[in-house]
Order: sequence, then structure tokens, then C-alpha cells
Amino acid sequence: MRTVGIIGGLGPESTIDYYRSIIARYRTRKPGGGYPYIIINSLDVDHGLALLNAGRLAELADYIATGIAALVRAGADFGLIAANTPHLVFDEVQSRSAIPLLSIVRATADHAKARGLKKLGLFGAGFTMRASFYPEEFERAGMILVPPTEPEKELIHRNYIDELLNNQFLPETRTQILSVAQRTGRRGILISFRNPAAASVVRGLLERE
Repeated sequence: MRTVGIIGGLGPESTIDYYRSIIARYRTRKPGGGYPYIIINSLDVDHGLALLNAGRLAELADYIATGIAALVRAGADFGLIAANTPHLVFDEVQSRSAIPLLSIVRATADHAKARGLKKLGLFGAGFTMRASFYPEEFERAGMILVPPTEPEKELIHRNYIDELLNNQFLPETRTQILSVAQRTGRRGILISFRNPAAASVVRGLLERE
């Protein structure tokens, strides 16, 4: 049984969702019993956001690479970062990692391509929606992303920081986000993957002997 190491806490709710999804999908494949081996290193999301807001990406890479090194010492065979925005520095962190790292961006692109999708929407933190790593990955896979407008990005980012990171999702926020999704859908095809694609890949890796 292989052990996955997860850089979590960035943000905490995504970490919880990944943990539950990986276990659920693993148990679906192995209904006879047993659980996957998972190590989680929960980093400080506030520190990560401070580095992002200051544009200190080299320090962010150092912070995450140090977290990966702790997972290696704990016995992880491969790892992932359970948040999208830190993938701004994924290539740098991967180059310094002693274990293979799963890119949730690449896993999402692979899943979308396997489903025959060509045009998708992208919701996330402002750092993610304004960065190039998602559009570039999807372009390499022959797909394009339809971004929200700038005011919509501000709305989504604010709700993410103020609510979702604190395990809140108010009814009025749900209405706002659904409205943005509908408008984005009219500009393209909106599909939300978030965790299932990466969780499926992790489950498969964990099952390898």
C-alpha cells in the first residue's frame, strides 16, 4: 500500500473535502474493508495568503517545499497540494521534491479531456482566476477556459476569502454564485470539477503495491 502526503490547510475546507473524497472513492473500489494511508501536513492559510498578497512567490515556494519535505520524512510515497492557488509555484516545488507530486490542475484537465469537453468555466480565488497556469494546462490539452468578468472575479474571491475559508456559505452567496455561473455558462460551458478528478487519480495511486 502506498502512502499519499497532502499539503493541506490551504484552505482548510478543501483539505477536509479531499480527505473525505479520497477515502470514499477508495472504499468504493475496495468494499471489503480497509482504508488508505494518508498523511496531512496542514499549513497556515493566513501566512500563505500574506505571501500571495505581497507577491512573494519565492517565499511561498519555500514554505510549501518545506511542508513537502516534512511529508517525505513522515513516510509519504507521493504528494499533492490540496488547493489550486499554490499551483502558481507547483513547478518550483516539484523540482525540489524528493517524491512525485500530483498536479490537481493537470488531473482536472485530463478528466475534462476524457469527458470530451472543449470549453469550461473557472471559479476560484482571485489568484487562481487571474493566473495563467489553468489556461495554459487546458490549452495544451486542446481546451479553453471561459473566465468570469473582473467584477465577477472580485465577487467570487471575496466570498471565498470571507466565507468559504471559514466554513460558511450564506444563501445569498449561493444565489450570487449561481447567477455568475449562469452568465458564464452563456459565454461557454461551465463545469465544476474541484476535487473528484484529483481524488480519482490519488485513489488509483494508493491502490498500487
